[in-house]
Parts: sequence; C-alpha cells; structure tokens
Amino acid sequence: MDAEAVREILREFGPVVIRRMFGGQGVYREGVMFALEAGGELYLKVDQESLDHFRALGSRPFAYTTKDGRTTIMSYWLMPESALDDPGEAAELAHMALKAALRAKAAGGRKAKKPSPARKPRKAAPEPAP
Repeated sequence: MDAEAVREILREFGPVVIRRMFGGQGVYREGVMFALEAGGELYLKVDQESLDHFRALGSRPFAYTTKDGRTTIMSYWLMPESALDDPGEAAELAHMALKAALRAKAAGGRKAKKPSPARKPRKAAPEPAP
C-alpha cells in the first residue's frame, strides 16, 4: 500500500504525514505516530482504552519475527476490512488511534529515565581555587 492509498483511506480523518520506515510507513498526526503500514496492511495504535473495541471488530495485532526467532507483538492492530471502504469508519478508528498514541506519549513523559548500564558515573569537576 503506497502513501496515497493510506491518505485515501484516511481522507475524512484529515491530513497526515507519512514517513518510510523499516520497509513500511509510519503515519503521523500532531507529531505522533498513530498508524503503521506494513506488508500492504494498515495498523492503528491501540491501548487499554481501545483494545476491546478492536477485538470486537475482529482485528489482530501487528507482529513480526526477529532474527533470533522470537515473535514481537506491537500495540498496533489491523484496520478492519470494513473501514478500508468506509471513510467515516476509518476516520473514527483513526481518531481512536490518535488518542491512544497521545496517551502513550503523555505517559512516556512521566516515566523516570533509567541510567544506561553502559555509562560510568561522571567524576565531579574540581572546584576552582579562591
């Protein structure tokens, strides 16, 4: 699915920024990625507030297998087939995904940063002599 096809699906949602990434595309609005195109499919960001809605629609999460054989499941779920042909439904789901992405961004800003285990503590600089 190319960028224009993504824009067409989301036309009632409004303008989006699309950036190529890892063989797919990230879809952004308000500075956050709320959707992901990979393998010709469009996935939307979900969280605890929207997960049940996507499950009820028969959606599934985006998953990929790493080089070491582990499967990674992400918090992006497949846009239901019905929404691909219904701009109103696509816009409603995109709004839900944007809200989930904004909540995740806000929650990320509240987490305490852990120091990198590879870094050594800095020594204090000597104070200048009076």
